[in-house]
Amino acid sequence: MNVDTYLKTEDGQELAIYTRGNPDKPAVIFLHGGPGGQISEKSFDFFNLNEWYVIAFDQRGCGGSKPFATLINNTPQFGVEDINLIRKHFNIETWTVFGGSYGSTLALAYAIQYPQHVDNLVLRGIFLGREEDVRWLYQEGASYFYPQEHERFKAIIKEDKRNDLVQAYYEIFTSDNDSRKREAAKAWADWEGSVVLLVPNTTLHENELTDADISIATLECHFFANKMFWNDDNYLLNNIQAIQDIPTTIVHGRYDVDCRLSAAHALHKQLNNSKLIISESSGHSPYEPASFEALQSTMRELENYK
Repeated sequence: MNVDTYLKTEDGQELAIYTRGNPDKPAVIFLHGGPGGQISEKSFDFFNLNEWYVIAFDQRGCGGSKPFATLINNTPQFGVEDINLIRKHFNIETWTVFGGSYGSTLALAYAIQYPQHVDNLVLRGIFLGREEDVRWLYQEGASYFYPQEHERFKAIIKEDKRNDLVQAYYEIFTSDNDSRKREAAKAWADWEGSVVLLVPNTTLHENELTDADISIATLECHFFANKMFWNDDNYLLNNIQAIQDIPTTIVHGRYDVDCRLSAAHALHKQLNNSKLIISESSGHSPYEPASFEALQSTMRELENYK
């Protein structure tokens, strides 16, 4: 995917920026998941490009951004400031923030820090970044639904370190053993990929390791082993008062094993101006029909209130 422009941060990293749509229309920023995901052309399919100016970027260390897979200054706090840097670069005063999975985490963190610049929040696959959310996905919980896949995920970790799989993986990713890191990245990415669809892809482990696998594994583990770099495990909900009245739409798959529906419900309950749409027959992916239609419909509705 061709990068439209690179935007240099104060610490010298380069963010890959992509734009689509009409610059004369209201702006929306698209925040991809991960940490460690990346933008694709499908990222723009939620929007009527005649009615929106869509700005997207590869977050630090992934996709076309440079340096690749870096852990330096790679935290949610830096991600928030990157979003604000992009807003200033495009001379935008307020915009809609659209984020899914970790993108929902980053969207909430950004809105809490800069509520005056957010017109609307459109969120899906809510991930609140709490220790319970991380343990559910990697240690025990999602494993009940995907036991065979979780066995493969655990297999490369020595038995005496399996009581904390995220930390065990982090020791590998921060080591100097490149072959071991590649093995771990493949196992991590395969586990992550196995739980995102309602009908899972059971052949992921047969594919070759990709750069996308490396960034998703390395950066997710980096964030989660470091407790999201927050001093408060429930940082988002404990600071929700800053954004309680921002119009918010939450779309979440009923059978999302990756990020539990209970997190979306908890968020919805603490907001004064939110709508929770539960996508039946959907998992975590926003491209499954019910979730995709709900997100497209939400953006069409917002066109009427611009």
